[in-house]
Amino acid sequence: MRRVVLILVLAVFLCLVFSPTVLAQESEEIARAQNEQAMKMLAAGLAIGLGALGPGIGIGIIGYGAMQALGRNPEARGGIMTNMILAIAMAEAIGIYALIIAIVLAM
Repeated sequence: MRRVVLILVLAVFLCLVFSPTVLAQESEEIARAQNEQAMKMLAAGLAIGLGALGPGIGIGIIGYGAMQALGRNPEARGGIMTNMILAIAMAEAIGIYALIIAIVLAM
C-alpha cells in the first residue's frame, strides 16, 4: 500500500515539475491549452484508478469469504453464491460510477 501511494505521489510531482519546463518553449496560449488538457487527463486517470481500487479489493474480500464459507458448508452453496453475486454487483456499481466520472472529466 505504501508503494502505491509513493508511486502516485512521485508521478504527480514529476508531472507538475516537468510540464512547465516542456511547455515553456511554446506560445503561452498553446501551453495553457495543453496544460489544461494534461490536468484533465491526469484527473480522469486518478478518478478511475482510485475509483476501481476499492471495488477491486472489496470483490476480492467477498470472493475470499464466499470460498471460506463454501469450504466449511458445501450444502449452503445456493444461498452463498446468490448473496456473493449480489454483493459483487453492488461493489462493481461503484467502479462503474468512477468510470463514468473519469469519462466526463476526460471530455
